[in-house]
Amino acid sequence: MSKEAFKGPLQRVDETTWRIPRSYKPGMRVEGRIFADERLIDQIRSDQAPEQVANVAHLPGIQGSSLAMPDIHWGYGFCIGGVAATDPAEGGVISPGGVGYDINCGVRLMRSHIRAEEIRARLPELINVLFRRVPAGVGKGGPYLFAGDEMDALLAGGVRYLARRGLATDSDVALTEAEGAFPDADPDCVSPTAKERGGDQCGTLGAGNHFLEVQVVDEILDRRAAEAFGLEEGLVCVMIHSGSRGLGYQVCDDALKAMRKCPEKYGIELPDRQLVCAPVDSPEGRRYLAGMRAAANFAWANRQLLMWQTREAFQEFFGKPWEELGLGLVYDVAHNIAKLERHSVDGREKLLCVHRKGATRAFPAGHPEVPDRYRHVGQPVLIPGDMGRESWVLVGLPDAMEKTFGTTCHGAGRVLSRTAAAARAKGRRIDRELAEQGIVAKAHSREGLAEEHPEAYKDVSVVVDVVERAGLAKKVARLRPLGVVKG
Repeated sequence: MSKEAFKGPLQRVDETTWRIPRSYKPGMRVEGRIFADERLIDQIRSDQAPEQVANVAHLPGIQGSSLAMPDIHWGYGFCIGGVAATDPAEGGVISPGGVGYDINCGVRLMRSHIRAEEIRARLPELINVLFRRVPAGVGKGGPYLFAGDEMDALLAGGVRYLARRGLATDSDVALTEAEGAFPDADPDCVSPTAKERGGDQCGTLGAGNHFLEVQVVDEILDRRAAEAFGLEEGLVCVMIHSGSRGLGYQVCDDALKAMRKCPEKYGIELPDRQLVCAPVDSPEGRRYLAGMRAAANFAWANRQLLMWQTREAFQEFFGKPWEELGLGLVYDVAHNIAKLERHSVDGREKLLCVHRKGATRAFPAGHPEVPDRYRHVGQPVLIPGDMGRESWVLVGLPDAMEKTFGTTCHGAGRVLSRTAAAARAKGRRIDRELAEQGIVAKAHSREGLAEEHPEAYKDVSVVVDVVERAGLAKKVARLRPLGVVKG
């Protein structure tokens, strides 16, 4: 985390919105807007993330405002929780820093017919089976190997390719954002080094804040939406958080190097070189978009294979087919992505490049990109908490389209860097502390728990409360953790 506090202006607009005026810095094309309330704003001021919101406002072609969600914290170029939409027709740019290194890091939620009381006595055994069956940890490979033509087919087809291989159902495809595949992904825009790094990593959790968590539906707040999503109080769910692993990291790194001279080439002045960018319609912009889409397809496939292995683990544990256990997909959402979407700006419909970095799409009822079975209620929005506190399922609202280009927060948001979190956990047994709360935690390293313990994060209930009060998404269900697998 950036240690220096933000010294600029934060003007309150209403109970959940603050603005950074264009007058704050020469060159700002739009104002900055941060969604937060009085419980969060002091912490938000404590690092340089608001400065990054102001910096993003300099990007050519930016529309509306430079936005940040209540889980905002400092990141590379863009803050985590940052949102920016640019118009290619007005010289709008695409910036790899607005997507991040873990391209299409995201969350997938599975539901089941299993009631929590059925597994409570054997919960440690279930977590052990998942720990053994689902690969996790730094650099950890898995049982699925992709190279050559198969890797290219995976990068081009994402979850749809896995469906042809018998590793995804039609329902899995339908209930993944973008049906699990960008159609304009180009494997040729992914370097051999990136492909090699991803060769054995599709179907692996990785480390850091990635996890597999067994949860119970603790409370239903919107019964109509919950019924559509197949959620009932007392039922077991599984939430999976992972991304594009080493392949996505390499795609981002390659793009940052390739775009290094683009600001000079295209006459773009930037306040921070981490915002390196190129016009969306330039050769460099098109190449990055095509490679990013391929990495995003890899990430969707990664979470699909993680879910497939989870189904196999539950089959082993219960001695029943996963279909009989009701282990269906609720939804899968991307957190780090740039997408071309149609939005209304000042009464005009425009095709915009929407950067969402640590932010989640939240489309309302009736939107054509919401799956058919959910279109009457809206898109499921999945907001993980931390290992010791709840996660949330929400549903997108119409105000999000007007205020945030159909976007809301993606999680609780860090308040401690991994180094600071580990220092605070020194001498403690985080697994034992979680066990005292009835949560079984297994990790491949003690650092995995020390860096990700609950004190490292904001209270997700406060963050979710802000997005609901702001009209971006509505609470549907609260999910309480039972057990977690970490890298």
